Amino acid sequence: MPSPIMKFFAYQHLPERLQVVSKPIGELAESMDAQLPDCAEKSAGLRKLLEAKDALVRAQLEAKEEE
Repeated sequence: MPSPIMKFFAYQHLPERLQVVSKPIGELAESMDAQLPDCAEKSAGLRKLLEAKDALVRAQLEAKEEE
């Protein structure tokens, strides 16, 4: 059963220009969730990865605004 946080790594609903950033991170999160045992460190790692994904998607949004 996937970790509850995994729902926040969904990327299919995003426009293509944001999927380019979000998809590889979502795929990494899925891989780590499947490979690692459930524990506090896995939860912390996935939370930090989610924070990074959010920041990078925002960076892509800012890049579009500057065009």
